[in-house]
Amino acid sequence: MNILKLIGRDKKLFENDLLAFQTELITIVSASKFLVIGGAGSIGQATVKEIFKRNPKKLHVVDISENNMVELVRDIRSSYGYISGDFQTFALDIGSIEYDTFWEADGDYDYVLNLSALKHVRSEKDPYTLMRMIDVNIFNTDKTLQQAITKGVKKYFCVSTDKAANPVNMMGASKRIMEMFLMRRSKDIKISTARFANVAFSDGSLLHGFNKRIEKKQPIVAPNDIKRYFVTPSESGELCLMSCIFGENRDVFFPKLSEDLHLITFAEIATRYLNTIGYTPYLCRDENEARYLIDTLPQQDKWPCLFAASDTTGEKDFEEFFTENELLDMERFENLGVIKNELNIEEEKLQHFEFIISEMKQNRKWTKNEIVNLFFYMIPGFGHKETGKYLDAKM
Repeated sequence: MNILKLIGRDKKLFENDLLAFQTELITIVSASKFLVIGGAGSIGQATVKEIFKRNPKKLHVVDISENNMVELVRDIRSSYGYISGDFQTFALDIGSIEYDTFWEADGDYDYVLNLSALKHVRSEKDPYTLMRMIDVNIFNTDKTLQQAITKGVKKYFCVSTDKAANPVNMMGASKRIMEMFLMRRSKDIKISTARFANVAFSDGSLLHGFNKRIEKKQPIVAPNDIKRYFVTPSESGELCLMSCIFGENRDVFFPKLSEDLHLITFAEIATRYLNTIGYTPYLCRDENEARYLIDTLPQQDKWPCLFAASDTTGEKDFEEFFTENELLDMERFENLGVIKNELNIEEEKLQHFEFIISEMKQNRKWTKNEIVNLFFYMIPGFGHKETGKYLDAKM
C-alpha cells in the first residue's frame, strides 16, 4: 500500500535535506554511540533503523514492550543485516530500578534519544492513567536527562508533539510541560527536540486501526471534520535523526508542510484507503447499522463506514507546530523548520509542579480536576475543555 498517496503526497518530505547532509550524517553516526529509549514504538523503530543503516559504533535500544522489540530485531536483520558496532536491545521500563542499574553499569553514549511517551488523547480520561502520562512524558524524561548529564552524554534528543503548541488536551499539555523541564536542563546538556505531525499507520493510531478493522471484518469509523498533517513512519525517523544530529541547544524541529497540499481529514484517508483495497465506502446512519451491514456489504465491494463530526474531549480542530511568539529559522533546511529558543527557565512553576505531584502521590489520592487545575497553572491560556465524552465510549 502506498502510504504517500493515501496522505496526499507523491514524494518523500525530507529527501532533499537528507541528500544535502548525507555525508555529514554518515560521518557523525558511524563515529558515535547511541541509546534509543522507547525504541520499539513506531517512531522509535523508524529512528533505530535510520541510525542502524549508517553503521554506528554502538546502538542500544530500550523499550518496555518485549514483543515489539523482537519484531524490531527481526525487521532490522531481514532488511539491513548486521553492523560492525555493538547492537543490543533491552526490554526495560525506564522508570524502574532495573533500568537505573543498566544505566549505571554502562551509560557510555554520545547521544541519548528518548522516544517513549503516552501519546493518546484517550489516556487522559481518568486520573490514574493521566498520572502515568505525567510520569512517562515528564518525570521519566527529566530523570533520564539528569542521568545523561551525570555521565557526560554529548546530546539528548526528545520527541515532543505538534499538540504542545497552544495545547487543548492534557497529552499535548504534558509535552509542553516536558519542554519546560527540558529548558531547565539545557543549562547542563545540549538538547534538541521535534514536534510531529501524525505518523501515518503508527501503532495505535486511527489509520493503524483501519488495518485492524479490515482484518477483523468490522466497520470503519472516522471523524469528517478534523484535518491533520501526516508523515510516513520512515519520515518520522528521519526527522528525529536530523534534529538529534544537527539541532543546536534548545532547537525544536518540525516538518514544513503546505496546508493546501497535505492537510487532510481522517474520513478522506479512510475513503482512499478503502478504494485502494477494492472497496467503496457505504455511509451508515449509526453504529448499529454499520455493525449489521458488515456481514453483507463486503460481498458487494462496499464497506460500512461511519463518518461524523468529533465531539470528544481533547480534539483540536487544526494543527500547528509553533506559536506566534516563537522565533523560527525557515532557511537552514528545505523541508524542516526550526524553533529557536533562548534560555528561559520558569523555576518557580517547575518546583510547584514537582511539589504538588509528589504530594498527590504520597497521599495516594488525587482527582483529574486537581491535575487539570495544575496544568492551567503551568500553561496560561491552556485551551482544555471537558465535553463529557471520550473516545473509549465510541466505536
